[in-house]
Amino acid sequence: MDGLRNRLSEIEGDGRYRRRKTLESPQAAEVIVEGRRLLNFCSNDYLGLASHPSVVDALKRGASEFGVGAGAAHLVCGHGSPHQALEEELAAFMGRDRVLLFSTGYMANLGVISALVGRGDVVFEDRLNHASLLDGARLSGARLKRYPHLHTRQLQADLSKKELNQGLIASDGVFSMDGDLAPVAELAKLAQRHAAWLMIDDAHGMGVLGEGGRGLLELTGQDQESVPILVGTLGKALGTFGAFVAGSHDLIEYLIQRARTYIFTTALPPSIAEATRTSLVLLQEESWRRVRLTERIQQFRRGARQLNLQLMDSMSPIQPLVLGDNRAVMAASDQLRASGFWVGAIRPPTVPEGTARLRITLTAQHSAEQVDRLLEALSNLPTGYNGLGAA
Repeated sequence: MDGLRNRLSEIEGDGRYRRRKTLESPQAAEVIVEGRRLLNFCSNDYLGLASHPSVVDALKRGASEFGVGAGAAHLVCGHGSPHQALEEELAAFMGRDRVLLFSTGYMANLGVISALVGRGDVVFEDRLNHASLLDGARLSGARLKRYPHLHTRQLQADLSKKELNQGLIASDGVFSMDGDLAPVAELAKLAQRHAAWLMIDDAHGMGVLGEGGRGLLELTGQDQESVPILVGTLGKALGTFGAFVAGSHDLIEYLIQRARTYIFTTALPPSIAEATRTSLVLLQEESWRRVRLTERIQQFRRGARQLNLQLMDSMSPIQPLVLGDNRAVMAASDQLRASGFWVGAIRPPTVPEGTARLRITLTAQHSAEQVDRLLEALSNLPTGYNGLGAA
């Protein structure tokens, strides 16, 4: 145990120690954290559905009718009618043949990649992909080849010299720590040219991007043929919990037979599936949520430019402000919290060395006045670090 204590001391000494904060209220633009009321600018509840009364009521009704736990894995006795209905409704919404529910997005990515490729194959991934995509490649036994962020020329070169049975290109759709978008049209062309699978994890795009909220693929005009493997989450814009994979009949049937993270785990609670069905309806019927979210993003970026805050290039709700130094970003986050704002401080290994940042996220629940208040608080941070107008 002394060895673990020493490791913990090293983590703290490097400015990387993580401490949990206890939320004492529902997800919202304004929350209570350990007895303090804070404006919340670190949530992925982009459309404000996590605490929507209709979603909460659907969860209650689902629990009353179907109980709390699913009881078993989907392939044993855990696949209920709410799961089946949600899969069918998600497939229709996403314009895909079928959908398969997973208990988490992490499990979806691990399950898909390890089911489709193995030893002798190669997985090509963007260097800034989510950990679940990288871990899925490692778990599969395939060779993992990482290309520089958004660098499709390097990917093209890597694909041209590959020696493998099967190749798979996997990428975030919206990158979770940078907020920028994958060049999905270029990735689709490369995948087709080199007979490789293409898998896009659109966890942060679904519900937010595209005229109908179907995500990055709708925004860029891609379909099931050009992007055969689409992963989405239920725990961000839809405000509930879990994930799904959408694709062809054969893909989904194969995953049912071979995806270990689907086969060997308990199904989502059926009440969660019922709540998500209501979220999906709200996503489609209340398009004003995406409109308001877009307005808040544009307002924040305009204000940041006026303050000479050097934001990353992002049209998504994720607006990172890179400060570089681990201790500086922790100090900035603490100062913001003292001023009444909850903004996440993101450090390595979540992001590359030297790119510690404030990960500011906007939601449809934020008012224009709240965004202005955040900008004012950011303007009061000490200068002298990347992103705050100094060398």
